[in-house]
Amino acid sequence: MDSPSNGYGWAGALPAKQGLYDPTNERDACGVGFIINIKGQASHKILRDSENLLCNMSHRGATGADSRDGDGAGVMLSMPHRLLSREFLALGCTLPPPGQYSTGNIFTDPNNSECMAHFDAIAEQLGLRVVAWRRVPVNSEILGPTSRSREPAIMQPLVVGDWWEERRFQRQLFVLKKRARHEIGGWFYVCSLDTRVIVYKGQLTPEQVPEYYADLRDAHCETHFALVHSRFSTNTFPSWERAQPFGWCAHNGEINTLRGNKNWMRAREGLLHSKAFSDGDLEKTFPIIDELGSDSAALDSVLELLVVSGVMTMPEAVMVMVPEAWQNNPTMPSAKRAFYEWASCVMEPWDGPALLTFSDGRYCGASLDRNGLRPCRYYITSDDRMICASEVGTVDIDPAMVVEKGRLMPGRMLLVDTREGVVVDDEKLKLQHAQRYPFQQWLDTHQIKISHLAVKDAATVDDQVPVSQDRRMRAFGYSAEFLNLILGPMVQYGKEPLGSMGNDTVLACMDLAPRLPYEYFRELFAQVTNPPIDPIREKIVMSLACHVGPEGNLLEISDRQAHRLSLDSPLLTKPELAAIRGMSARYPEWVSHTIDITFAAADGVDGYRRALDRVCGEAQVAIDRGAKILILSDTMVGAERVALSALLAAGAVHHHLVATKLRAKVALLVETGEAREVHHFCVLIGYGVDAICPYMVYETIAKLHRENVLPDKPVAQLIGQFRSAVDDGFRKVMSKMGISTLQSYKGAQIFEALGVASDVIDKCFVGTASRVQGTTLEGFATDALARHDNAYGLPGAIATIGDEGEYNWRKVGSKHINTPGAISSLQDAVRTKNKASWLKYTEASQQSIQDCTLRGLLEIHADESQAIPVEEVEPWTSIVKRFCTGAMSYGSISKEAHTALAVAMNRLGGKSNSGEGGEDPERSIPRANGDSERSAIKQVASGRFGVTSNYLADADELQIKMAQGAKAGE
Repeated sequence: MDSPSNGYGWAGALPAKQGLYDPTNERDACGVGFIINIKGQASHKILRDSENLLCNMSHRGATGADSRDGDGAGVMLSMPHRLLSREFLALGCTLPPPGQYSTGNIFTDPNNSECMAHFDAIAEQLGLRVVAWRRVPVNSEILGPTSRSREPAIMQPLVVGDWWEERRFQRQLFVLKKRARHEIGGWFYVCSLDTRVIVYKGQLTPEQVPEYYADLRDAHCETHFALVHSRFSTNTFPSWERAQPFGWCAHNGEINTLRGNKNWMRAREGLLHSKAFSDGDLEKTFPIIDELGSDSAALDSVLELLVVSGVMTMPEAVMVMVPEAWQNNPTMPSAKRAFYEWASCVMEPWDGPALLTFSDGRYCGASLDRNGLRPCRYYITSDDRMICASEVGTVDIDPAMVVEKGRLMPGRMLLVDTREGVVVDDEKLKLQHAQRYPFQQWLDTHQIKISHLAVKDAATVDDQVPVSQDRRMRAFGYSAEFLNLILGPMVQYGKEPLGSMGNDTVLACMDLAPRLPYEYFRELFAQVTNPPIDPIREKIVMSLACHVGPEGNLLEISDRQAHRLSLDSPLLTKPELAAIRGMSARYPEWVSHTIDITFAAADGVDGYRRALDRVCGEAQVAIDRGAKILILSDTMVGAERVALSALLAAGAVHHHLVATKLRAKVALLVETGEAREVHHFCVLIGYGVDAICPYMVYETIAKLHRENVLPDKPVAQLIGQFRSAVDDGFRKVMSKMGISTLQSYKGAQIFEALGVASDVIDKCFVGTASRVQGTTLEGFATDALARHDNAYGLPGAIATIGDEGEYNWRKVGSKHINTPGAISSLQDAVRTKNKASWLKYTEASQQSIQDCTLRGLLEIHADESQAIPVEEVEPWTSIVKRFCTGAMSYGSISKEAHTALAVAMNRLGGKSNSGEGGEDPERSIPRANGDSERSAIKQVASGRFGVTSNYLADADELQIKMAQGAKAGE
């Protein structure tokens, strides 16, 4: 078998990072559900019914090219004591009473028994004993070639303690499982190790699960619940350990904020401590989240920590990690609102479309994300059963037995308490937990708000330098276009200006002119199974509020956890930043430290890297000396001082502090003249910045007002308009990825870098995809020095702000794919059928593409290729039938163009697309010459305008748009 070093993850099952493939981007979509006896009565029938539940969701899973290779499936059930008693008795062991022993399925290397001896040794160090190992009987003959190539030996250890105390036993099992994963690694993977539940899973199809595991077909295998999962590995590689359920939960959806959740959890490890764990044991479980695991596995790991530590019950932990939308809900009871606000001080939401099913043996339930972006239906029957699944019809039920049915609503929880034998009402459950502690009193006493600080009105700008002569604006890369086309409308109307879709400007990594680092980053957006949010119509579920500053210990519930600074927006004014900088006057422990992120111009390119290292080192020293607020500031920029990019400096500091587990001890603010656009602010927040004060923007607004360029309103009001526009911009960007709260977006790194070298990624943007390499740290340093030289290079000259031609083509500005000359040639070629003009257009376009895009750099080596016999090539008449036009609605192009495309496609046998907005029924009537203007593909947009029954019936293909590039009012 291949060694783990030849691949990635458990048993090297995933390919190593190569080319454009990165295994950390693995995602999946799934079907989940459970069936449970509400009174907690175990039977084999529950397990047999769960087979139907699982197999009827086979379409939610997937298989490989060989249908025997499943993407993954499994079942969690209560500990089958009767079965295990018989099996371990055959090995010479008598089981203790239920709950006083532990076992679980462990994937091990079939050719190496040393890992089991290592496991035994770790258990002994923790005061536990492995009494016996049982080989789980399986049917390997049903596996496909891929799943069989990595098939593990599946073993069950019987673990007991020489003492008995239930919670301590659970904690020691948790430490044992974590240490075994970290220390043994390779082919060793613990599916579950618990006293109450056990997980059977693998790289199987749903139908294979009961056939593969003989235990599941044994009549002695009795359970009071069965939680099942069928995995669909979306464009990714399946593997044995990524199958679900995990030890505590099964998950259908995507955690969009995963990278941020992982980073923040790693940072919190520096604060974790608990008297419940023996000395040093907790630290040996770090990292809590396995970097090789999936998003669902990461969520399961944190859920397990919160429950096993005893700090929260399972329902409470789910409420903290996946909260409902509470910020803008005026009907929510005050006690529950206070609980959620306290929880937001403790941990950011694990945000994204999610149906989370979970169980610890006593509780079994499901929770839906705040937007309700995953389906969940349930039935309660007269024989005390509940069936919950991703869809209806998974288990045959006599309708006469159904006493209640429904669907899980957004943010709600469905919960069965088998100890009490009841279905717990969502509202009562959450109020019960919310009233355990005086959360509102804690918030009133300890929470700090901007309004509590001495925010003084002050002049936004002190100097009398006009805009046209402010050298700093030149040094930070401001342009006349930005002032006229972006800043002006934002200040006047409180909204981002509207622009046409598409950007034909040269990529930052290919531009010879200096570009800001922000321009190398592309915002990711919701795709496939991950719907975005409408930031206008669904604003109620979104929030920009954030808590910043030192966090408390996650493994306790205390009033001091609420002692954080609460911000309603990540954008700070200059007076607000000044108040935060001096807040130690009222809150002595909140000491701030400002770090200069400029360096001497004389230090040149090498000085840039040294300055980044200095800033990271100074941040760590400041925290060690008690600083609670770090402010990265470039206000010292001048003729002798060059500013580091605020993005590179903040990213480097954030990741340095995450790696040293200090990030959760401090607030990270940025005072910069560089950031000015919504995208700039989003990238800063996305890479871990808590709040930003864009002082140069505010000063520019004040100067433009002084020079009568802006409306005659108070400067503070104009700045307020700008901040409002930026806040709406945050919501728009977050919504594209289906993220609801800024707290979750912060540090989530929802970006792809285009043309950034790995040395920059490894230092400033750890974990970000940068598939084509590109600009190095020295390159960014050169750009910074070039901008500085443009501003201060000629002492006596006026450093005018140029028009860079980013939005409008300029002869000496940025390169564009579409140029006036090329368009003129195209128009002449079409109007006069001038072949020379056509050739001129194609040559100009080809050159522009080569200058501006990555695809323009591709070369086809035709000379080295071999011709294919024409007989082997599909005839053109067949090929053209697969042609489809783009979805361009009538109105975006003229009627003549729209109908011409339809006629052309219909003549070829291809398909034209109506786009959104409907289609004139008369276009379905053929012309006299036989031509048809009918679009074969019809679209249904979110507004459903133009959609009629005739429109739908007259389509060969329907496209339903779950997301649009622009919505009304955006």
